[in-house]
Amino acid sequence: MTDETALPPTPPAPVAEVVPLAAAPAPVADAIRRRMAEIDIANTQSIINFGAAAQGELTTVSSAMLEDVKNKDLGPAGDSLSKIVSTIRGFSSEELEPGRPRSLWQRITGGGTTVAKFLERFEEVQGQIDRITADLDIHQHKLLIDIKALDVLYAKTLAFFDELALYIAAGEAKLAELDGSTIPAAQAAAEAAPEDQKMIRAQGLRDLRAARDDLDRRVHDLKLTRQVTMQSLPSIRLVQENDKALVTKIGSTLVNTVPLWQSQLAQAVTVQRSQDAANAIKGATDLTNELLTRNADMLQQANREVRTQMERGVFDIEAVQKANDTLIATIDESLRIADAGKASRAAAEAQLVKMEADLRGALASARARSQGGAPAA
Repeated sequence: MTDETALPPTPPAPVAEVVPLAAAPAPVADAIRRRMAEIDIANTQSIINFGAAAQGELTTVSSAMLEDVKNKDLGPAGDSLSKIVSTIRGFSSEELEPGRPRSLWQRITGGGTTVAKFLERFEEVQGQIDRITADLDIHQHKLLIDIKALDVLYAKTLAFFDELALYIAAGEAKLAELDGSTIPAAQAAAEAAPEDQKMIRAQGLRDLRAARDDLDRRVHDLKLTRQVTMQSLPSIRLVQENDKALVTKIGSTLVNTVPLWQSQLAQAVTVQRSQDAANAIKGATDLTNELLTRNADMLQQANREVRTQMERGVFDIEAVQKANDTLIATIDESLRIADAGKASRAAAEAQLVKMEADLRGALASARARSQGGAPAA
């Protein structure tokens, strides 16, 4: 195979695990910290837009893959292969075989297949095969371009997959920082604040916790996006493997089948002409028939092997179904957790309202005592 038709090397497979900040090597840790710096816990838009650029890239990649599948030219390529096989099978050197039984019409008219007629029909069929061969060359070139484009698409998808992992690690590191130091410090400051600032500090603590929950949900969305991205990678490879199989089949047809057919027909003509001058045509004809039979068997076997490999899937449908069921279960579980969190926050909010009312009552009682009056009943 020439450099023009050489298949590109296979890019590396994706790494499924997200490397946390504590275990990441220095370059990866720096990248995670840069993405952590994008989070402003006091800015709601900062949390909402965290990792949005990477998710937008996923949309771009998915659209490109869909467009590539829509523009796929596999049907005409397969039709051309079928046409060339049908044409070759429909024209055989057996028409020149001296011992071949003649048809009823040939027996009535005393005719048969002459070398001149055979060559005339050969030229006609050769023209058809030349046209089909040109079409196959075009299909093969387009498929090779598609294979290289799919490698680029796979590499970009893999890069976006890794980018999402960095954002997820940054989000988890920020959540750990909030849970480990920021929120406990804010809670301690609220508890130690003067009475006239307690309510404001309590509200600030509540806002901080709400922002923390928003970030937690945002990180979960990024994890779902990363899972979808991971599932798109084998889909790209599946399309690419089909293209490679068809390129191989086209190359085999152009390099082996057509020249072999032409060679066998040329041999048949030569043998027929030799029969007119010598009595040795029988052995040559037997040899020709043996070669034709062997080549037909080899072609059938090669076609069976190639078609079998083409029809195989890269992944079993059971595995895809299981992945889909797991993803659905994960989403359902996330919804249940979100509902539980919402109920918990509602209960906490009611408790905060009660605490605020108690605080106002305590402040009113303190103010009445400082003025020398009795507390209100």
